[in-house]
Amino acid sequence: MIRKNTFTRASLIAALALTVQTVQAQDIHFTQFNAAPLTVNPAFTGNFDGQWRAAAIYRNQWASVTTPFVTYGASFDMPVIHDLTVDDYLAVGAQLFNDKAGDGNLSNFTGLVSVAYHKFLGGGRDNPNKALSVGFQGGYTNKSIDVSKLYFGDEFQNGQFNPGIGNEMLNTKVNYFTVNAGISWSHATSDVFSYTVGVGANNLNQPQESFEKKQNSEVGLGIRYTGQAGAIWYLNEKFSLRPALLYQTQATANEFIAGNEFNMIVGNPEFRNFATNVFVGGWYRTGDAVMVTAGVEFKQLRIGVSYDYNTSALKTASNGNGGFEISLRYIAPSPLDFARKLIYPCARF
Repeated sequence: MIRKNTFTRASLIAALALTVQTVQAQDIHFTQFNAAPLTVNPAFTGNFDGQWRAAAIYRNQWASVTTPFVTYGASFDMPVIHDLTVDDYLAVGAQLFNDKAGDGNLSNFTGLVSVAYHKFLGGGRDNPNKALSVGFQGGYTNKSIDVSKLYFGDEFQNGQFNPGIGNEMLNTKVNYFTVNAGISWSHATSDVFSYTVGVGANNLNQPQESFEKKQNSEVGLGIRYTGQAGAIWYLNEKFSLRPALLYQTQATANEFIAGNEFNMIVGNPEFRNFATNVFVGGWYRTGDAVMVTAGVEFKQLRIGVSYDYNTSALKTASNGNGGFEISLRYIAPSPLDFARKLIYPCARF
């Protein structure tokens, strides 16, 4: 029975490895990446209309085939210094997330702090409609693994299973600091259309993260390059399209997500930021999954859920089941009693 279970797990791990190498980067990822903007690009720190923003997200994946891969995160960001040059402002934020994967309880806990400068351009003093944002991020990561729950090829000798032999060259924990940077451009071309594009680079210092006791000093965590774009297009006063895409590449892994969210205001459309609205979206992660999202927004509180239907090589083993997510986001509204309210050109992330 031990050998049968071992071979079953080995087959599953091989399938997962092939899938990961094909479509996923080495860092965490979310289907609702718009709900975790500080993990996408540090330039998105503070890119919203309001006093402060708090967000949380939870993801559960592969529960149908193995010990679930569970990821959860939380973030908080806010503008802190206003009118640096006319309407420009400085924003700061913090992001925490934890990821636990597979039978070996591979755990990744990361804490990040970020800062972003938002430069407003165009449209005149009373209506700036463009923003150039630059952000930097730094943080600390702790990764751990339970090697006692893993199986290694050299543990099988002469037809016998001898646990513990294969993990002698592995550490159970690794810690490192990481540095990220990004830039974004937002533009409100009219009252009904705005867009944001950005690029970022994570792990710029390429920290050592290997669990091997004898590490190759020339090999570190690969830089993860990202590109993202999103838009808000009001077809009428109540209905809008909100397409977005995310591309990530790290070492030999690539990920591309694209899709659209259909958003309808069911409350008073006079004040779009405060109106009650519902949304549903369809997304595709190339070579990996088809995803659906849905949710509601009420007085700056957004609740979203998503589900991934697996289309990769693991589809047979997983019976098509993929990942489930739920996200929460709240933006504290700015007081309108005094001063002119500054509107960010496209708060898509």
